[in-house]
Amino acid sequence: MAKSNTTTKHKTVEYGRYGYYFIAPFFIVFAIFQLWPLIYTMGLAFCENYYDTMWNQEIGPTFNGLANFGTIFKGSDGTLFNTYTFNALFNTLIMWLMNFIPQILLALLLAVWFTDTRVKIKAQGAYKVLVFMPNIITAATISVLFYKLFDFPNGPVNQFFVNAGLWDQPFRFLMTKWATRGIISFINFWMWYGNTMIVLTAGVLGISPSLFEAARVDGASSWQIFKSVTLPLLRPILLFTLVNSAIGGLQMYDIPKLLTTSGYGDPDYTTRTITMYIRELAFTGARQTGKAAAASLVLFVVTLIFSLILFYIMRDKDAIAEKKAIKQAEKARKGGL
Repeated sequence: MAKSNTTTKHKTVEYGRYGYYFIAPFFIVFAIFQLWPLIYTMGLAFCENYYDTMWNQEIGPTFNGLANFGTIFKGSDGTLFNTYTFNALFNTLIMWLMNFIPQILLALLLAVWFTDTRVKIKAQGAYKVLVFMPNIITAATISVLFYKLFDFPNGPVNQFFVNAGLWDQPFRFLMTKWATRGIISFINFWMWYGNTMIVLTAGVLGISPSLFEAARVDGASSWQIFKSVTLPLLRPILLFTLVNSAIGGLQMYDIPKLLTTSGYGDPDYTTRTITMYIRELAFTGARQTGKAAAASLVLFVVTLIFSLILFYIMRDKDAIAEKKAIKQAEKARKGGL
């Protein structure tokens, strides 16, 4: 009796699908707590929705088209951009630039200094801990500290200058426009420059040491090495830092809010940020959530524009030129064929 040839099939386990199980919790949480609120906010921006305090009832949401955006972009006198929304946005931009420009410059200087092999700094670890420490202190703690330091008239700063004979009388720091903005900007600078330094230090350490050694052998100075080697190769990390700071800076809330509690320290609303204004619209008074949603979309668009501008400025021009040259060569080759 002839034996029939039988083929044995081996089961193969598809391990690839298990990866989806691991990443599924992230997408579920993102969809529930971020994606759905974002979609709902976009829809609410085109609706009239507020709370009638007289009758204690919610009105809406009722579709009203672009009415919310009309009140955001045009003031009561008909002037474009002369609104509370854009005034708050202007305040946010001013305070962000006041803290970010010195922050990135100092962080970049410290990152290059700490990574320079020719500058042998003792106890680098201790210095880095001290620089980074303000970032781990809560915003509420720092706000209370600076509130007490610059308090009128018995704050330590006022007492020091008066006792030293530099001032005749205490100065109202938290009731002066630019003084309050300066304090808020300094707090944000002090809290975040250490974090920025750590990120930039990691970027500098990621550059091959042979490039620095070759530049030194060729007789390049420290400034020439920084300008021609460090900065170009640090472009991706700088882009990340700039975009991340722009997003966080335009959403500034905790420091100005905590420092200007109960209205004290907010002269003529010059330290009210866009996120503070959005919260006031949505959760105080008439609770105009439709208008707050429209202001949130304006903030989203402004943040997107800033990010795109930074991406354009920090683009790799050499890589783009190389790609164009390759495309032109391919076109010329096809044309010759």
